[in-house]
Amino acid sequence: MFIEERHQEILRILSEKGRISNSEIQETFQISYDSAKRDLRLLEEQGLLKRTHGGAIPARQIGGNVIKNLSPDERVVEVKENYLAIAKAAVKEIAENDVVYITNASVGYLMAQNIGDINCTVVTNSISIAEELRKKENIAVILAGGEMQGNGCFYDSFALSIINRLRFDKCFVTSACVSAKFGLSIQKSRSVELTNAIINNSKTVYGLYPVEKIGFDSIISICPANKLNCIITDGESSEDDLMQFEDIGVKIKIAEQE
Repeated sequence: MFIEERHQEILRILSEKGRISNSEIQETFQISYDSAKRDLRLLEEQGLLKRTHGGAIPARQIGGNVIKNLSPDERVVEVKENYLAIAKAAVKEIAENDVVYITNASVGYLMAQNIGDINCTVVTNSISIAEELRKKENIAVILAGGEMQGNGCFYDSFALSIINRLRFDKCFVTSACVSAKFGLSIQKSRSVELTNAIINNSKTVYGLYPVEKIGFDSIISICPANKLNCIITDGESSEDDLMQFEDIGVKIKIAEQE
């Protein structure tokens, strides 16, 4: 098999599975570890994929996939292991009597499902997350409401006015993408002002980012990456990407998958 044919086959596997590992390339094409790494490097240089710690994931367009207007619980149809690991690592950062904001994304819903017996106050702008937390007697819930969107979340001036009246020990945020140069970025502008208010009103800011979101840029910048105190990610994120965040003062915490 010519190298060009191998590269096309690697891209086909990547398109079907959403990721590929160095070891899978070695076994499939009977080549060395160094040759597998070189193949991925060459394909990355052409903008055809993005290398990770142990392999590669597909490259993303700036616009990315169209995000459907789904609620956090509707997005969690199939729980990804790395998202769950990040959510579980995030809840471990919540201390007794903390006041925290939890993102209205699917990883925030997984956090709500996995908060244990710790006493705390959670602020959310998601009906789904508030309903999940309502079942827990140890958690006081503040819903930042207003005009509700189709996904059961609130982003308008009413929600913003509530957020501006609050202060958080910690906030847990995410977005479509994050990179050291462009910062936190997103496809739609509706949550930009609210996210900035949450970040500015928090003592400690955690960014919850699986490998699929790290090192990419979406359309609209929310804020610089150094607004984050810590990024919680999974073990597949590339060392090069993570070092760029550490260079601007953002701590990295790797969530261990079970």
